[in-house]
Amino acid sequence: MKIISYNVNGIRAAINKRFLDWIQEENPDIICLQEIKAKKEQIPVEDITAAGYPYQYYFPAQKNGYSGVAILCKEEPNKITYGTGIEYMDAEGRNLRVDYDTFSVMSLYLPSGTNIDRLGFKFQFMDDFQTYISNLVKQLPNLIICGDFNICHQAIDIHDPIRNAKVSGFLPEERAWIDQFIKNGFIDSFRMFNKEPHNYSWWTYRANARNNNKGWRIDYSMISEAMSDRVLSASILPDVKHSDHCPIVVEIAK
Repeated sequence: MKIISYNVNGIRAAINKRFLDWIQEENPDIICLQEIKAKKEQIPVEDITAAGYPYQYYFPAQKNGYSGVAILCKEEPNKITYGTGIEYMDAEGRNLRVDYDTFSVMSLYLPSGTNIDRLGFKFQFMDDFQTYISNLVKQLPNLIICGDFNICHQAIDIHDPIRNAKVSGFLPEERAWIDQFIKNGFIDSFRMFNKEPHNYSWWTYRANARNNNKGWRIDYSMISEAMSDRVLSASILPDVKHSDHCPIVVEIAK
């Protein structure tokens, strides 16, 4: 079972850059998308079906052209859950989950805190999301959380940890939250297989950052500890360029 997570920074823009051709070549079973920036009626669902994904679930933000998550599936899930039931989160379309017989997959878009007036919002979201997940994993122990966490965990995950030490996305409080999230029963799947530096999933559009690989690893496939023996591989695809992010991949045994 191959699962891809990808912040596409606008699904329509990505499709215009041949995203659908790429997913047919890559051929994942499930695709978790973040920052779709569109309502379902604005998305070419028939083209996506023709690309091999007849089961499509969209959870856009109430605000037009903002945020939003989606999951595209080859096989029909048993259940789809839109949002968390926490109103302020769900208004921004940041969480969507599909459940299968032996595992569940969530697409998550955690807020950015780069604007100072949103940093408090991000911290509140982090705290409430942790509480939500701690309860959810008791019901669904085989849980995969894929998405843009907007946080680099360790110095190895960012190109310049010194200069970015006081920047949201690498603040000590944010990094400590990821620490605790993992201690509460999750595994950073990429680091199961790759301990090397210079592996990033997002690059600013400024200063030729991507060509110089001055990036941040802020996208994760977090696997619940109950599934640790089912993780077969995990990788980042930095050469795929439909967005300022790149896709991340995890493969699990069914």
